[in-house]
Amino acid sequence: MKHFKNTLLPLVLALVLAFVGCASPPDAEKAAAKTAMDAAVAASAGKYAAADFNAAMKIWNSAEAQINEQKYEEAKQGYVNAKATFEKATAAAAAGKKAAISDATAALAGLEEAWKNLETAAKGVEKKMKDQKEAWEADGKAYTDGLKAAKDVLNSDPETARKLAGDMKVAIIDKWDAAFKELAAAPPAKTKKGKK
Repeated sequence: MKHFKNTLLPLVLALVLAFVGCASPPDAEKAAAKTAMDAAVAASAGKYAAADFNAAMKIWNSAEAQINEQKYEEAKQGYVNAKATFEKATAAAAAGKKAAISDATAALAGLEEAWKNLETAAKGVEKKMKDQKEAWEADGKAYTDGLKAAKDVLNSDPETARKLAGDMKVAIIDKWDAAFKELAAAPPAKTKKGKK
C-alpha cells in the first residue's frame, strides 16, 4: 500500500502540471480587446480622451505581460477589462471631439468678428497708413487663406483649426489692432503751405 501511495502522488502531480501547462492563451479576448483598441485609435481617443485611452493601454500592456508569463487566466481578465476601457475611451473621444469642434468654431467666429473690426479701423486710418498698405493687403490675403484652411479641417481636426485661429489672432489681428490704435492716436500729418 505504501508503494502504491508513493507512485500515486507523482502521477497526480504530473497530471496537475500537465493540465496547468495545457491552459491556452485567451486569443478570443485578446482579439476583441485589439478590435476595441483599433476603434479607439480611429476615434482619436489618445487626443480627445487621453486619460481613458492611457488607462486602457496600461491594462492592455499588463495583459500582454501576463501572456508572456503564461498567466492566462489573469491575462484573459485583463483583455476583458482593456476592451471595456477602450470602448469607454471611444465614447469619451466622440464627446471630446464634439467639444473641440465647438471650441474651434467659437474661436473662428471670434476671429472673423475681430477681422471685421480691423477692416472698420483700417478705413478710419486709411490716409495715415500709406507706408503699410502693402503689408495690410498681404496680411489680408494670409487671413483669408488661413481662415479657409482652418474651416477645411474644422470637422476632421478641430485642434488644428483652433490652433490656426489662435496663430492668426496673434500674427495678424493683434498686430494690426495695435498698429491701427497707434495710427489713430498719431496727430494728422501737416500739409506744406506754399509761399504767398
